[in-house]
Amino acid sequence: MSRLSPSAEVHRTAATPATTNISTATGRPTAVSRLRLLAWPAYAAALVWYLQTNGLPYANDIVFCWLIGALIAMAVHSGHRGGWLRVLRDWVPVMAAVWTYSLLRGYGAHTPWPVKYRPQLVLDQWLGAGQTWTVRLQHWLWQPGHPHWYDYAATTVYMSHFFVVFVLLAVFWKRQDKRFHRLLALYLAVTFAGFATYVLYPADPPWLTALDGHMPAVSRIVQEVFEHSGLHRAGSVFENGSRFDNDVAAMPSLHAAYPMLLAFFLWPTAGRRLRVLLAAYPLAMGFTLVYGGEHFVTDVLVGWLYAAVIHRLLTRYLDARAARTR
Repeated sequence: MSRLSPSAEVHRTAATPATTNISTATGRPTAVSRLRLLAWPAYAAALVWYLQTNGLPYANDIVFCWLIGALIAMAVHSGHRGGWLRVLRDWVPVMAAVWTYSLLRGYGAHTPWPVKYRPQLVLDQWLGAGQTWTVRLQHWLWQPGHPHWYDYAATTVYMSHFFVVFVLLAVFWKRQDKRFHRLLALYLAVTFAGFATYVLYPADPPWLTALDGHMPAVSRIVQEVFEHSGLHRAGSVFENGSRFDNDVAAMPSLHAAYPMLLAFFLWPTAGRRLRVLLAAYPLAMGFTLVYGGEHFVTDVLVGWLYAAVIHRLLTRYLDARAARTR
């Protein structure tokens, strides 16, 4: 039998995989890779079980837990060694900050100062030429017991508050680490500035002001839409039936502040279509909050002001610090 030339021998060796690596060379998944493929199905099954048992999550702490679970499932599925540890390293401190805010927000309802409603009510009546815009809009648009398509649209906009910022943070964490940390800093600054105001200036929302008889009756449209549709909501682990619930955290409106903060943050690098969305989102949220009886116009305007001032000051500080570092 003739011997192969050295070049042919090398070619034969490269073309014939070793027996120990045959599973990966032939494309057949190993036992470990098979287990990795179960990450997303396991996450989806757990999420479906939770939704069926508890309802839609609409509180920061619950949504945040499911977001971290998705990132861990993504890391396990990708097969990167230690990927899930990196998720925990980067996100557990963020989760701790969010949970701390959830706890402190509840304590804000137990301050010694009287709850305010009159300044917001008077200003809103002035803006509405004698009547609040919540009352006017509900008189024109709301039909109790028979939600229209725009009521469902408003409910969708309202619920986006609980996940849009977190989803963007996850995207930036995966792709642009510097923007992740900057958006996170802005988000936490606005959040804790809002908490400080809740402590110093506890304020009633329109629905509670009306419930106390200080203005005509209004409906909580988002809540009624959920009841009409038969969908249940899973609230915060801190607020469900506990002393951490806070109904007087209305000034400023963080529901209004976050969309405006995202508009300021994303605008410089956004294209034309995205800028249209960035401009429309704060307006849609502001309309939803006032129409739905969740906030006075004053709460919305102050929320926008908080977003603008904090974005301006903190961005300048972070830019200056980055320049010094360079």
